[in-house]
Amino acid sequence: MQDLKTIAGQFALKGAAGTIKPLGEGFINDTYLICLEGESEPSYILQRKNHIVFPDVPSMMDNIKRVTEHIKTKVSDPLRGTLTVIPARDGKLYYKDGDGNYWAVCLFIKGSRSYDRADTPELAYQGGLGLGCFHKQVSDFKEPLSETIKGFHNIRWRFQQWDEAIERDAAGRVAGLSEEIGWIESRRSNMMAFWEKFENGIIPTRVTHNDTKISNFLFDAADGSLLCAIDLDTMMSSTMLNDTGDALRSYTNTGAEDDKDLDKVGMSMDMFKAYMKGYLSVMKDELSPVEMEYLAFSGLYITYEQVLRFLMDYIDGDTYYKTKYPEHNLVRTHAQYKLLTSMEARLDEMNAFIKSL
Repeated sequence: MQDLKTIAGQFALKGAAGTIKPLGEGFINDTYLICLEGESEPSYILQRKNHIVFPDVPSMMDNIKRVTEHIKTKVSDPLRGTLTVIPARDGKLYYKDGDGNYWAVCLFIKGSRSYDRADTPELAYQGGLGLGCFHKQVSDFKEPLSETIKGFHNIRWRFQQWDEAIERDAAGRVAGLSEEIGWIESRRSNMMAFWEKFENGIIPTRVTHNDTKISNFLFDAADGSLLCAIDLDTMMSSTMLNDTGDALRSYTNTGAEDDKDLDKVGMSMDMFKAYMKGYLSVMKDELSPVEMEYLAFSGLYITYEQVLRFLMDYIDGDTYYKTKYPEHNLVRTHAQYKLLTSMEARLDEMNAFIKSL
């Protein structure tokens, strides 16, 4: 791989790259902070985009550029209210090195801070506010976006993969999983009925973020106010209910995603209420009646999908998710199923709270 300074030099920076240091753990992309020569504070963020996870990086970067340019027309400070993509010197939105790696650069938003996780209702509110503001900013963006990850949150596609995995029985585990397979099959028609409403246009298509954890929102370090959504690689055209469902799955879980102690796992109504207050403080007049109707259900939908995916990977012999021990994916399946049943038991309560707002 080329030297990082050489790679950084391929982009239209306002000066020569000085110090370049890693940022974060890099589960998907490798991320670095760039300080210009003679400066100690970072000015840019350099990322090696994972072209295995995102097979069409040029289209992904085009998505990000078009949407962020749209958001810039909606915010008071265009350099802090959304990401700013820095093009390569040849005008492209990325640089491809000699090893086939794709690189991209964006402006570092100074005076910002983020949170690793939301563990209080106050932070859940902020996360809901962040997603609500993002959804409102892009609510009138009508151009189609490229699909950066095939079939993401598409339950029809997931069922096709599921049926093939059951038929394959690659790890010889199907015979011992009749109860868990029953969890999936007993809810199949209900989940498909929801997805068909999106396929048929009853649920509208919008710009979706698709990775709505609180660490993907920046806040002002001085006054705590919301700045913008970041990590837009997974942004696509889909239903905004994918975003709210993903958020509810992660924000409201009282246990860990792979908790072995199922007594710890359940849905927190306090976190749900705080998140929805934040989200609907911005979006309550923007959503269609059918989107409002399925807002609480979206948490069940995404959690169900995750139960299916963990169990499918266990059946396939643990080929997709990284595991720490042989039963890890099965433990994840049981923990997510406990969360799902907790959500199902409180669906009426969730819906009543949303109506009260």
